[in-house]
Amino acid sequence: MIGENPSLGPADQTSGDAMTLTPDPAFAGRSYPAGPVHTVSAAKIIEFARATGAASPLHTDPEAAREAGHAGVVAPPTFLVSLAQATEAQYIEDPDAGIDFTRVVHGEETFTLHRPVVAGDRLIPTLTVESVRAAGGHSMITTRVDMTEESGADVASVRSMLIVRGA
Repeated sequence: MIGENPSLGPADQTSGDAMTLTPDPAFAGRSYPAGPVHTVSAAKIIEFARATGAASPLHTDPEAAREAGHAGVVAPPTFLVSLAQATEAQYIEDPDAGIDFTRVVHGEETFTLHRPVVAGDRLIPTLTVESVRAAGGHSMITTRVDMTEESGADVASVRSMLIVRGA
């Protein structure tokens, strides 16, 4: 089982021994403290929309977005990937988590939007490690980043599957 063999656990940070890192399954269910407030930028939405080929004028034209009843340009659904990945760094960079980032492969990502994300939104991300399990010599990690308004109202959740390749 992962974590039972000391040679498969997190590297010994004090001795300098270069052991193989293996994600610690005890992190499953752990939530990290909420991140700082992130203000969604119209320029970043427009840049993301153009880079990903999101053609709706709601993503690039403030007037079209206002005419449709939005306070600002509307982010494409996958726009939150950058904030989610920045938030996941809390876990990936946690030395006790036992993750060797050079062995990480992105498996999948899903987005649940409770409402459109628009320019000017002030979002607070909170990371939860949902599961850590072994599969075929690799570790499969599922994380969820919940985005809320400052009031606490839900805005979106981004769920990611990370694969940490075995040695």
